[in-house]
Parts: sequence; C-alpha cells; structure tokens
Amino acid sequence: MSTPVQFTTLLPNEVLARVERMRLSPVKRLTNRQRGEHLAEKGGSSIDFADFRDYVAGDDLRHVDWNIFSRLNHPYLKLYAHEEDMHAVLILDGSTSMAFENKFELGRQLAAALGVMGLTNVERVSVYACSRSPEPTLLPPCTGRQAMKKFFRFLEDLEPGGEITIDAAVELALRRHRGRGIAILISDFLTFGDVTRSFNLLHAAGLEIYGLQILGPSELNPELAGDLRMVDSESQHTLDISSIGELLGIYHEHRLALENHLAAECRRRNGRLLSLSAEEPLKAVLFDKLLRRGWVK
Repeated sequence: MSTPVQFTTLLPNEVLARVERMRLSPVKRLTNRQRGEHLAEKGGSSIDFADFRDYVAGDDLRHVDWNIFSRLNHPYLKLYAHEEDMHAVLILDGSTSMAFENKFELGRQLAAALGVMGLTNVERVSVYACSRSPEPTLLPPCTGRQAMKKFFRFLEDLEPGGEITIDAAVELALRRHRGRGIAILISDFLTFGDVTRSFNLLHAAGLEIYGLQILGPSELNPELAGDLRMVDSESQHTLDISSIGELLGIYHEHRLALENHLAAECRRRNGRLLSLSAEEPLKAVLFDKLLRRGWVK
C-alpha cells in the first residue's frame, strides 16, 4: 500500500486540507457590501472570474455556483478579479532568538497555514522574512492555489539566525508594500526596538495587526538555580547573576508586562495579539485558539 505524498513539510496533509477550507477574519470588514468577501473601497462590478472557494455560513447565496452544486452536492462561491484586493502580509521573525526551542518552526507552520487561507480565498499574500540576509527575504504578492507550491518552497528554504529585529523588519517591509489588509507578525518580540512605532506605521498603511508572540517553554517557565552567566544570543553580551530567585520574579514581571503592552498596542489599532508556547500543538493553535478568538473562520 503506497504512502500518501506530503504536499509540504510544513503542514500535515490533514491540516492542509482543513485550512484550505478556512479564511482569515479581519476585525474590520474590508468590503463595500456589494459583492465578494474582501473588496477594494471602489465601486463598480467585474465579470472577470478568478477562482472558487468553499461556501461558509453567512456568505451571499447569489454568488454560489449552482451548476457545480448540482453535480458535486457541495456549495462553492465564485470569486472575481476585482475581489483580490485584501492583502495578507506575513512578517516572519527569523532572528537568532527565534532559533531557540522550536520557535521558528512553529512560526513557519503558522505562516504556512495562514498564508494558505489567504491564497485559497484569492487574497494577495506576501512574505517578508528577517533571517540570515541583511535585509528581509521577500516573496512578492501572489494569489490563488497555483501559487501554493512557490509559497511553501519559500518558507521551507528559510533558516533562522539573522540580526534584523521585528521592528526593523516592519519598517523595511513597508518600504515595498502597498495595499490594505492584514499584517501578520510572527515573532517572540524580544527586541530593544520600539514596536509602538512599528504598529503605528502598519496602522497608517491600512494594515490590521495580527500579532503572534511565540516563546520557548523555558522562556515562559525558566528553571534556574545557582550562579549563572546569561549570554544574549544575538549581541553576545553577558550578565553574571548570583541571586537567581529574586531575578526570576523580576523576569516574570517584565515578561508579562511586555505581553500586556503588545496586546494593548494591538487593541488600540483594532488589532489582536496571541501569546503562545513553542511546544503547543499546531492543530490546537489553528483549530482551537485562533478559531475560538475569531481570527479565522
């Protein structure tokens, strides 16, 4: 008996099949209430067919292809060319700190799953990855199922280990990006930079912020004792510590303060933040946490 071919190393086939039937759900509906799911703020109509996607409860029944329904007994919606206006901009942190405890691997998997939701719903998906190169590696905007192979190959080839911080990556990405939609930031957000400025720039560019903070298990619950020397993985600066018990309390205060600050800054701009452990199962994140919080549907 032959083994099913794995379409990508990033997502198991059963996960890929399910996310292909899902879609991103921005807080602010980017439609003109006339047709399509994510429309530009321009009027007019189009007869240029672009793609199909699965019907989801709440969709306009006028756009169901009834001929396909009569043959397959499954509802599909027709999408048109001028409906391809919502951008899903994935900004993936590949700095050295993300190489710790599987953070980058979970980040790539989440980027793959969320990108597929955009591609299969004929949204314009682009990726900016700050990894080993001095500037973010770019996958230009692409759309439709035909772009999935190129999209997966781009993510599969990425390696962590760069020095570009997430706030710097945002500014570099916005020099090239044009178009409204969602900016999905996947990072540990462990930066000395000013993320408030980055969030302001994204909001001013018409991009709704999805912040996914991924931390390693030992970053969430460090188990330390005795005298230690801490080494910054990116700058190589060291810090010698003797009173570890007191330091742990201060560390947790600062970690929670960072998470609360990020969440508040996202909410101020009608965005969202979710903090995750790198050891959380991908299915639990996609089909439980993100679904229940309304990030996807």
